[in-house]
Amino acid sequence: MVKAICYTVAAILICIGLFIFAEWYLNKQFEEFSAALDSLYEKIEDETATREDGYAVKALWTDKKSKLQVFVPHNDISYIDYWLSEACGLLYNEQYDLALGKVEVLKEIAKNLPDAYRIKLENVF
Repeated sequence: MVKAICYTVAAILICIGLFIFAEWYLNKQFEEFSAALDSLYEKIEDETATREDGYAVKALWTDKKSKLQVFVPHNDISYIDYWLSEACGLLYNEQYDLALGKVEVLKEIAKNLPDAYRIKLENVF
């Protein structure tokens, strides 16, 4: 009986530790991605952004998404891929006003997506 209780408590503590680590890791990854998006947004506003700037953010995201696929569903990751590809295409054609809107959506996604996986009551039920 005592063994079962110890194993149960150990399992619960391991799960809590895992949840805390996952939340911290997601926040860290999306903060870095958000910072890159903010920089790209400012360059697009100034109309100094080039397609290389967009592809640099895309390369950063590609690196991050390979690690995030463990924690974030593939649909959410492909959603970011979609918007980022559209923004890069618009930067390639120097359509800054349209690219600005796409990056704004990406900024909002990067801000809200980690919240969907936080340990909160509304995410549990």
